[in-house]
Amino acid sequence: MPESSSTVTALPPLAAQAQRLIELGVHEISGIPADELRAFAEKFTDGDADGHTLLAVHPDRAPASALAPLLRRDDKPGFVVVDMPDVDDFAPAGAVEVPEAPLYLVSGIDRGDHMSNWSPEEALPALTKEDRTPLTLSEGIHWVLQQPAALERNLCFMTIGSRLRKAKGDFDARTPAIWISNGTGRDGRERRNAPKVGWCWWNNRHTWLGFASTTGRTS
Repeated sequence: MPESSSTVTALPPLAAQAQRLIELGVHEISGIPADELRAFAEKFTDGDADGHTLLAVHPDRAPASALAPLLRRDDKPGFVVVDMPDVDDFAPAGAVEVPEAPLYLVSGIDRGDHMSNWSPEEALPALTKEDRTPLTLSEGIHWVLQQPAALERNLCFMTIGSRLRKAKGDFDARTPAIWISNGTGRDGRERRNAPKVGWCWWNNRHTWLGFASTTGRTS
């Protein structure tokens, strides 16, 4: 398999990430005191030398529907597509194990550009073979909150670590992704270039979407 072609730069230090979440009001959304966010980041600062470690709030404390509007691109807020009213029901699935703690770290993040034009069905076993797990939707949003450049026109990503399990036990064929709106259809012209939380079919391929993944999660 070819190496990733991702050109995304290093993430901010964990202390800066904590401050960014506080400035956005994520501590109020999650009910986690600002001092607790800062203290958690400070605790792990020494292990944050690679610039590929993300500070994340558990999705039960800060759901995707609350985080998506905090995204910004060209001064336009992010949004969730209208046909995904159940966005917060997409939960970690398969080999993805999110720590139960309110705050945790996501290491070795990669956008997965080398998997552009793959389907989720094709990408998942390839990531597993690389000892990686896909990002959840919440983690993907956290990433773009900290590093807006992670979303580039024609270089966006899916977050197939989140799936929606139906009542009968099988998975919904929709899989979450984060990309940039073209302002067409139900998005509305005023949302052109805004960050967009949407979905794609499990078996479909899209040339502009890679598969974001991580080497591990710790709390």
